[in-house]
Amino acid sequence: MSITDTRLRNRILGVLFVGVLMGALDIAIVGPALPAIQAAFGLDERAVSWIFTIYVLFNLIGTPLLAKLSDAYGRRSIYVLSVATFAVGSLIVAAAPAFGVVLAGRAVQGFGAGGIFPVASAVIGDTFPPEKRGSALGLIGAVFGLAFLIGPIIGGVLLLFSWHWLFLVNLPIAAAVIAAAWRLLPERRPAARKPFDWPGMLIMAALLAGLAYGLNQIDTSHVGASLVSASVAPFLILAVALLPVFWWRERRAADPILRVGLFRSRQVALVLLFALGAGVAEAAVVFAPRLLQLAFGVTESTASFMLLPIVLTMAVGAPLAGRTLDRAGSRVVVIGGNALVAGGMMLAGLVATQLVGFYVAAALLGVGLGVLLGAPLRYIMLGEAAPGERAAAQGALTLFSSTGQLVGGAAVGAIAASQGGGVPGYERAYFAIGVLAAVFTVLAFGLKSQAAERSTARANHEAGAAHSQPAR
Repeated sequence: MSITDTRLRNRILGVLFVGVLMGALDIAIVGPALPAIQAAFGLDERAVSWIFTIYVLFNLIGTPLLAKLSDAYGRRSIYVLSVATFAVGSLIVAAAPAFGVVLAGRAVQGFGAGGIFPVASAVIGDTFPPEKRGSALGLIGAVFGLAFLIGPIIGGVLLLFSWHWLFLVNLPIAAAVIAAAWRLLPERRPAARKPFDWPGMLIMAALLAGLAYGLNQIDTSHVGASLVSASVAPFLILAVALLPVFWWRERRAADPILRVGLFRSRQVALVLLFALGAGVAEAAVVFAPRLLQLAFGVTESTASFMLLPIVLTMAVGAPLAGRTLDRAGSRVVVIGGNALVAGGMMLAGLVATQLVGFYVAAALLGVGLGVLLGAPLRYIMLGEAAPGERAAAQGALTLFSSTGQLVGGAAVGAIAASQGGGVPGYERAYFAIGVLAAVFTVLAFGLKSQAAERSTARANHEAGAAHSQPAR
């Protein structure tokens, strides 16, 4: 049920903004802490990589679980639980006496963060009318560009004291978010609650764990041998084998984690495909500093500063896309986002060694990613999903995007390694992703018109209002 009080809606949006910013900042500022953590615990490079890997793994597991629980038990309680879990994980990392405890804390952090963004998006669907959702989602999407802009600066300042403060800083922020969320967020639950699909959740957790671990263990310098090794093959086989089992289970569950009927909608199927592609492109950007070092002979810090055009244009692209959604509908915006990513990636693949060409490619890519990772895809999912499935639908979107990140990281590394790890390998990888984005640009013409989109959104919105009741 939409909230008509504009001031209250804006205060709710502020709470959601700060919560999502906290989670996004953790991704942006943890990088500067890695050398300090490595020195503190005497780690090698492979061990350090687990600080990221275990976070991604538990984020993948936490996203669908917490999203589904918010559909069943209410947004407010699960949003607060997600933020509190993230804070507990931060405290565990900061107080860790050994590296194993650091990893445990990162796992708890990743799990909690898995609920923050999809539940925030679902709250916007619950409280904002369809014609106002685009701008609200655009603002939330802009958080990630802002986080990557200010994150390294905040990280550098806090490191002057100790790497522990990069995690302790989350505690007062989380406390403020929890207090405001408990007071402001609406708490409506379904009138009739179905039994939670624990078997489906466990199957999906095992599937995602196998996929994440298997992809992470691929040795990109010896891809063929690595794929059939004992550290990769069994886990990827497990993921593939569990996929039909999960599909079978979800078709029969009374209240499935992932409603397979959603995939019968062309609109939803396209959106999830685009989310996967956006994740692949986002992962490719992680390799850009290495490409810049090889192409221009700059230091690591200089290469990071050279990515500033991507960060700035992402921060511009996300809110701009949100405002355009409310005026022109999602089809135009998604076509534009995919086209910009395609142009940026192809240009990077062709002229990465030319400084002006790289900056133009970076600007195109930043706006395109800001569009696709911001509001449009979540806007479409809010309109297509019934109110009782909004968070689960947002969780599915995050799930596909994260899977794209895993696949994209492995693919770029493998393509680059196959060319000897030099500039030509990275150029080939970027051009290949650009071709994929060009295909998605053509497919985006299959999305609904603005009139059809709004009709579906209003029908779902009105139907949900009749089947919910305030929590006691």
